[in-house]
Amino acid sequence: MTSTGGGDTGLGFLLFIQDGGDLQVVLVWGLLATVAMTTILQGSQLLGLSRLSLPFMFGTFFTGDRKWANVLGYGLYLLGGLLFGFFYFAIFATLDYGSWWLGMLFGIAHGLILLTGFLPLLPYVNPRIATEYDGPTAVRRLEPPGPFGLNYGRRTPLTTLAGQAVYGALLGFGYTLL
Repeated sequence: MTSTGGGDTGLGFLLFIQDGGDLQVVLVWGLLATVAMTTILQGSQLLGLSRLSLPFMFGTFFTGDRKWANVLGYGLYLLGGLLFGFFYFAIFATLDYGSWWLGMLFGIAHGLILLTGFLPLLPYVNPRIATEYDGPTAVRRLEPPGPFGLNYGRRTPLTTLAGQAVYGALLGFGYTLL
């Protein structure tokens, strides 16, 4: 990719999108990265390494029906993965540099924020997740993730970081193809 000159102005991403055709690249690599990350996270559940299902948790924000929470959650998770793909590409364009290893580092940082910031807050914003202090109720029946998501298995932090690292690495690699 040619230099956008956006390294210190923050306009790199706007110029990146204006080059034409790059929107499709972001969407394709965002989709591929999201599918790969979701496959790792779902695979870790199937292998008994973790019980954490972020798509299910997202779906429970909107419905208490387990089936529809999964369906809606996966749709929201896919949309979120695409939106975060734009964010990653924006960072790469602003830096005027991207690579698989830089994307992997961003993915690990993203995973750490998820594990240390987002998961501990879920019981306070999701109407169906019990809190560590109050326990389950008739509505709040889901177990809280706990610190680092450890209530869903001791390997949950590792599988989450692995999924996020692959997500970032794929986005970084996709950026290098421009």
